[in-house]
Amino acid sequence: MKLKTILGVFVVCCTCLSVQAQQQFRVMEYNVENLFDCRHDSLKNDKEFLPESPKGWSYNRYQDKLKKIAKVILAASHEQVPDLVGLCEVENEYCLDGLTRYSPLRDAGYRYVMTNSPDERGVDVALLYQPATFRLIGSQYISIPYKEINRRPTRDILHVIGRVVSGDTLDVFVCHMPSRSGGEVKSEPYRLFTARHLRQAADSVMRVRKTPHVIIMGDFNDYPSNRSIAEVLGAVKPGRKIQKTTLYNLMDGKEGGTYRYRGEWGILDHMIVNGMMLNKKSRIRTNYKEARILTFPFLLEEDERYGGDTPYRTYWGKRYHGGYSDHLPIAVDLYIKD
Repeated sequence: MKLKTILGVFVVCCTCLSVQAQQQFRVMEYNVENLFDCRHDSLKNDKEFLPESPKGWSYNRYQDKLKKIAKVILAASHEQVPDLVGLCEVENEYCLDGLTRYSPLRDAGYRYVMTNSPDERGVDVALLYQPATFRLIGSQYISIPYKEINRRPTRDILHVIGRVVSGDTLDVFVCHMPSRSGGEVKSEPYRLFTARHLRQAADSVMRVRKTPHVIIMGDFNDYPSNRSIAEVLGAVKPGRKIQKTTLYNLMDGKEGGTYRYRGEWGILDHMIVNGMMLNKKSRIRTNYKEARILTFPFLLEEDERYGGDTPYRTYWGKRYHGGYSDHLPIAVDLYIKD
């Protein structure tokens, strides 16, 4: 009996030490549906989000939008707010200053990095980060040479490099792929073209780093089985055999979706990691079960036309609806060895 007791205590102690030897690190992505200020930028086509526009965008509505985005991020918190938050459809730094300094998120202490793309509407991607858990090393913007294929300019891809508490480097890519405007068939070549540049950037990181830890997130405007993701990026659902430099889509096969079109849910927002991140011995690791779609009740409303639930969005066409976004956020937990 004494021996069994000693062994039991030993096992418990080892378990406690194992738990204490790693830290949870939460990553979130959210397409916030047109976070615009109320001022005209002469270099951008932002007139639909001005007070005198048919949409009637106003300072009060802008402030309400900031509060709602902050509410979503705070709702995604565990013991602390998410360490990283990738955002799509943000107009400029003024909006991010408003979100991080003058909304309910002001006490969270976020800092941010964002792109300044040639996108005609002026929407960009950004990354909020917690400086205590993600020490910024640098960032770069991957521009897409749209003139090569005779297209209108699209959003840059944001590449952020940071050091986590273990001392390891984490490479984060945030992207918002070209839209499906004009139809899937007509618009797909642009997403394929953009995905090739993203894959090249990820491959470059994995060649340079001895132990690469890569995470890619954003609104891809494509579903898991579409060519831009499944073929060009080669991002597939994790299986039994994991390769270090293969990309794996943690959202592939998840129930529900992040966007609803004509009554059908689909996953347009993705969280992709390289195989190194799925290795149980890796110092920064995760697994398929740790990724999820955030379906907080306040983000949903009844779909009066098709039935079921649909995202509670800010606008229906030009009509102000007062919701959160037409997309649902996604999140994944990483575990970092001290």
